[in-house]
Parts: sequence; structure tokens; C-alpha cells
Amino acid sequence: MASALILGSTGLVGSHILSTLRSAAPSYFSNIEVIARRPPPPAPDAAVPVKEFVDKDTSKWAPYLSSLSPAPSVLFSGLATTRAAAGGFENQYKLEHDLNIELAKAAKEAGTKTYVLISAGGANPQSSFAYVKMKGEIEEHVKELGFDHTIIVRPGLIVGKREESRFVEGIFRTVATGLGHISGFLKDGWAQDADVIAKAAIAAAIKAEKGEVKDKVWIIGQKDIIRLGSQEWKTS
Repeated sequence: MASALILGSTGLVGSHILSTLRSAAPSYFSNIEVIARRPPPPAPDAAVPVKEFVDKDTSKWAPYLSSLSPAPSVLFSGLATTRAAAGGFENQYKLEHDLNIELAKAAKEAGTKTYVLISAGGANPQSSFAYVKMKGEIEEHVKELGFDHTIIVRPGLIVGKREESRFVEGIFRTVATGLGHISGFLKDGWAQDADVIAKAAIAAAIKAEKGEVKDKVWIIGQKDIIRLGSQEWKTS
């Protein structure tokens, strides 16, 4: 049985990764660690135990991760924020890039074998768009760490209910949801449900842990997200 560590467990995709793992469906992970600034919602009926390290001081996260023994088999990172919530792009970069890389380094040094990053469609370190460039730089710098398996999940528009309001994104999400009610084909090519993205990330990690993935870096685009997280999920 494997162990998992989740970063961003109160975010849109991260919360679904957590809820799916602790529901033991599939029951591949025997225990779950969470590092967060605030505790995730309680789940008294959870089938898999969850140990929480909650501290608003993110400088304490890497030392805590380094202290875990044994190290988690898989690290899932859905750690992200918005420019508005962070108070500007510089602060957003510090959280999304700098903290992600700091924690990835700590995990690698501790002995974690598989790293799963929730990135974004179109991520490109050469882009002239700051957000897309940042996502691409995170991917490149994680790959440089040399995990046994680096799994990069690149969803399109993420469909689901967020705690914070994002007006323009909310309009597109409403459109995507409406199209999804008509036909999944109309939505899946550009927008994916958060729970499907989470399941795709978990399914990919399990395949890597079982030795079914030979490539050190596996980039999962939107079609593969639907395949792994929806079409093939019951057999993962």
C-alpha cells in the first residue's frame, strides 16, 4: 500500500483529490498526509485516515515534509492561488512557483518517488503571458528535480464550485456546465470537472506506482484527463 501527501487540499481540484483518496475508491493508499494553511472539511466516515499539518506560516511546511518518515510515496500538488487573492502577481508567483518548488525539493530529498502536479492547459515557460509562463516554469523546475515519475496534469477550464468568486471565469464555467448537460462532447474538449481531474491525477499516480508507466515525465492533456478520470475510472 502507498502513502500520499496532498498540497492544496482546500482548493477546487485538491479537495476532490482528498475526498476521493479518503473514501478509499480506489483503495490503493493506506494513509494520507495534508499540509495546509487551514484544515480541510471534516469527514467522520472517511475510510482512510488523514493526518493534517495546518499552519498559516508556509515557511514551516518544507521542514515538516522533510521530517516525515517514511516519506510519502506520492505527492499531489494542487497548490495555487489567484493574483487578486495573493495581492499581486509577485505574491502569486511566490506561492505558486517558489513554494511549490521548495516543497517538491523537500519531497525529493525525503524519498518521494512520484510527483503529481495540477498545472494548466497551455503552460509554457516561454510565453509572454505571465500566468501561462509561471505555470510552465513550475513544470520545468519540477522536472529538473528528477523524481522517478513526474506527472503533469494540464486541464482546461476547471468546472466546479469555488469558495472565492471569479466573475469572468464563473461565466465560462456556467457555459461549460450548460453544454455538459447537453453533451459531454461539447464541454470535454475545453473544460473538465474538478472531480474528473482529481480522479485522473490519482489514476495516473497509481499506474506509476504499479510500474505501468515507463516514462519519467508524463504530461496528461485534456483528452487523457477525460479518459483516466471518467471513461476508465472504475477500472483504475
